[in-house]
Amino acid sequence: MSGPAATPFLWRGHPLTLLADRAVWDPTQAVLLVADLHLGKAETFQSHGIPLPSDGDATTLNALLALAHRHQPRQVVVLGDLIHSRLGLTQELRSKLAALPALLGCPLRLIGGNHERGSWIEGLPQEPSLALGPWWLSHEPDPRQDRLNLCGHLHPVALVGRGRDRLRLPCFSYSLQQERLALPAFGALTGGHPLGSGEQQWLVVEGNVQAWPG
Repeated sequence: MSGPAATPFLWRGHPLTLLADRAVWDPTQAVLLVADLHLGKAETFQSHGIPLPSDGDATTLNALLALAHRHQPRQVVVLGDLIHSRLGLTQELRSKLAALPALLGCPLRLIGGNHERGSWIEGLPQEPSLALGPWWLSHEPDPRQDRLNLCGHLHPVALVGRGRDRLRLPCFSYSLQQERLALPAFGALTGGHPLGSGEQQWLVVEGNVQAWPG
């Protein structure tokens, strides 16, 4: 399967670009949007005696920095679940998050997700759902009239193939009924969930974005 590393998405005349990096680029406002990084997940599991490798955060953060350097955004917005839990919010991770805006070269904003509840990150307040141009940004789905809801939380994947050959591939998933575009999880250690069959989907596979009939 092959295709472009990005594909355009047009909503009521407003353009977005779906990136194979599991992110959305708004070319009009020069905003980069990602969701569900779940940083500190390995450390959270380790605290419960599960020996998950600790290299996932570096992979995730390096991918985010590469995206920012490529697109030069005016701001980066995380649509919730930047971290996995308070247990994984180590001093090392706090230091990395404090340095992140300077490394990105632009402001970093966080729409509060369910995994951030009860946590405090210095210099990075959790914002409620908000409007940004024609978009309504939220963590969990939160459709709003006359705006396209860009959200995380759902970790959408598409089921491709059958039987032993079936794959679960991350995807962007658009609900026409709800006017909602769900982003795939950006974190290297995150899983996913299939969504309704009535949604339009674009697979993220082998560095490409591929329209999928669903």
